[in-house]
Amino acid sequence: MSKLFIYYSFSGNGDAVAAKMAEKGFELRRVETPFKLSDKLFPQMMKGGFSAAISQKPALTNYDSDVSGFDEVCIGAPIWNGRFASPVNTVLRDTDLSGKKLTFVLCSGSGGAKNASAKVAKLYPDAAVIHLRQPKDNADELAKLDALG
Repeated sequence: MSKLFIYYSFSGNGDAVAAKMAEKGFELRRVETPFKLSDKLFPQMMKGGFSAAISQKPALTNYDSDVSGFDEVCIGAPIWNGRFASPVNTVLRDTDLSGKKLTFVLCSGSGGAKNASAKVAKLYPDAAVIHLRQPKDNADELAKLDALG
């Protein structure tokens, strides 16, 4: 079975998950935006949190939305302001995920993502959801991915 991990990483948590996913045989597809957030925490939270709150869908600089060659697709999403980071909204808009075995890996500071989980349940009722709390700094969180193929 061919497997793909599509993810966005701002702080490195997504990259930590991607390394584990690669070990599990997933092909990696990291998405990026032309804009960069500030290096300072408060402006990051304001701009990133606001863009997530209004479900912005920014342009992606390198994203290939064709997933037709994969049976299983996993989406790695940072959670900002309780919602998907805005680049993930673009991935979900532009990618036909129908007929795929689908899992969402949600990374947040608190380890919970109520609003994002509700959105997954509404849009993709058969998708699995795995919550990770800062996996870059909490390597034991990555063990939650062992349940994946």
